[in-house]
Amino acid sequence: MGPRRDVRFVSSGIKLPRASPAHALLSAALPFAHIGRAIDAAACHVAASFPRLPVARAETAAAPLPRRLGKDGGEERVLISEVAVRGKDGEPLERPELEEAAAAALRACRPNAALTVREVQEDVHRVVESGLFRSCMPVAVDTRDGIRLVFEVEPNQDFQGLVCEGANMLPSKFLDDSFRDRHGKIINIRHLDQVIKSVNGWYQERGLTGMVSYAEILSGEILRLQVSEAEVNNINIRFLDRKTGEPTIGKTQPDTILRQLTTKKGQAYNRAQVKRDVETIFTMGIMEDVTIIPQPVGDSNKVDLVMNLVERPSGGFSAGGGISSGITNGPLSGLIGSFAYSHRNVFGRNKKLNLSLERGQIDSIFRLNYTDPWIDGDNKRTSRTVMVQNSRTPGTLIHSGDRPDHGAITIGRVTAGIEYSRPFRPKWSGTLGLIFQHAGARDDQGNPVIRDSYNSQLTASGNPYDDTVLAKLESVYTDSGDRSSTMFVFNVEQGLPILPEWLSFNRVTARLRQGYEIGPARLLLSASGGHVEGNFSPHEAFAIGGTNSVRGYEEGAVGSGRSYAVGSGEVSCRMFGPLEGVLFGDYGSDLGSGPKVPGDPAGARGKPGSGYGYGVGIRVDSPLGPLRLEYAFNDKQARRFHFGVGHRN
Repeated sequence: MGPRRDVRFVSSGIKLPRASPAHALLSAALPFAHIGRAIDAAACHVAASFPRLPVARAETAAAPLPRRLGKDGGEERVLISEVAVRGKDGEPLERPELEEAAAAALRACRPNAALTVREVQEDVHRVVESGLFRSCMPVAVDTRDGIRLVFEVEPNQDFQGLVCEGANMLPSKFLDDSFRDRHGKIINIRHLDQVIKSVNGWYQERGLTGMVSYAEILSGEILRLQVSEAEVNNINIRFLDRKTGEPTIGKTQPDTILRQLTTKKGQAYNRAQVKRDVETIFTMGIMEDVTIIPQPVGDSNKVDLVMNLVERPSGGFSAGGGISSGITNGPLSGLIGSFAYSHRNVFGRNKKLNLSLERGQIDSIFRLNYTDPWIDGDNKRTSRTVMVQNSRTPGTLIHSGDRPDHGAITIGRVTAGIEYSRPFRPKWSGTLGLIFQHAGARDDQGNPVIRDSYNSQLTASGNPYDDTVLAKLESVYTDSGDRSSTMFVFNVEQGLPILPEWLSFNRVTARLRQGYEIGPARLLLSASGGHVEGNFSPHEAFAIGGTNSVRGYEEGAVGSGRSYAVGSGEVSCRMFGPLEGVLFGDYGSDLGSGPKVPGDPAGARGKPGSGYGYGVGIRVDSPLGPLRLEYAFNDKQARRFHFGVGHRN
């Protein structure tokens, strides 16, 4: 008996249609998600044919009549006497393991089973979803023993090689590892689907917009994967009004913004990279709001990036106040007032101009800074700062404790210099500068003096003023901006004796801070030290003691020396709201170098040269930084309040 073609159930082969690039990049569906739809189409063909299976009629006298059984939930059941798996041409498969795989996928279709259309449909699903076959055709054959159900399957081609196109970002090793053990074996659609999911996942994990948009088998049994990666086409800048949100004309030059971006035209669109670029624009300090919106370009795989910018006011005046750390006596003598003008975006190039004046009863500082955060034509993000400063500060840090019949000493400095800074490794930055300083001491009448009331010299040269040209080199490591992170600063300054009377010395300093989170508390350890070698001014010695050094002592009261070392430990815990409680301990020493300072000002004043302090404090967060109020004891059993603004140095 031949096959009954009027009851042949056909499942069409699985095809992988090409998706348009724009649709592929915006769709979350995988390229093989339509396999189920192809199977459903075949199942519909089965449903249309299976119920029409007639009661077998014997074409010869020997042919038995097949039986139609009862209904199950509205579906007729037909008795199947035999189930077999064959190739597309009806012949046995060349690879027995493929026949076994197809047979193993069958669940309902068993010999002497009464089957419904739905059960045949489900087994067609299972055979195709095994991933090894490109088509499955259930064929009913009328035999003497009953209906024989044959699943004619067409295996997929063997895998002999891979071609991947359009994957500019994807490492070739990623696909090599995925197909390492598949050479010469049947292409398994389920495995291929997993590979495609992993490729798409690789892009998603890295913030990239890309996916496999098409797959096909070429001649020679070569598998071809087409990857679509979103490519940045154009980057457009649009300034918005701060009040209305409508487009307006910006003050910032567009190339000043574009040079800050690591995302460039022609690169793969990376969402994580774009987010970092937004943060970079914010750090310029000239923008109030920054957003970047991707827009598809037609049917291509390219996107335009539209950057919406809201500028901050670029300049203005400000006034404030503070406390001088060099004044320790009197309730109001340490107060200072300040007045400043700043411009954040000079010439629309993000250049910074700051002009400030600070004035107290003794202190006075005039400062002019002009900073170019990124020099034109430089590709290393090198910044340049030009600085001019004229200051008068108390000399009490080194020359404190003068006799009552002598007035206070102040140190006057005129400073001018230029510095270049740039990042040179992740988390590392460096600064190179050249600074000129003209400094000397004055009495309370403003007259130059070269010796104090203890007959200690106040200048290194013996003249009313010391002149110095300093070459500066500084390196800074910061783990992050958090106070529990690591910070290390190393600084070297070399005095250049360009003229014979100019000072020549070498000064090296280092600071280290390390924070640890311990449950709800935070432990902060810090250490600093330094050494000066050569001929330097006494007021440039390292002063030890005070709010930012050893608490419990007045400013500079522990000692002053050519060398120093200070260590500190703090345990802080959030109490409520912005209020934080602190326990601390400090220790500092001049390492026996006090007598080596010209004039030995520390020895003349009987400073101990070393000491420690400990105490408690509270801190309150503010726009200016933490406000610190601390009560400390020292090793002499003296006690003292300390008040400071900002973090300790």
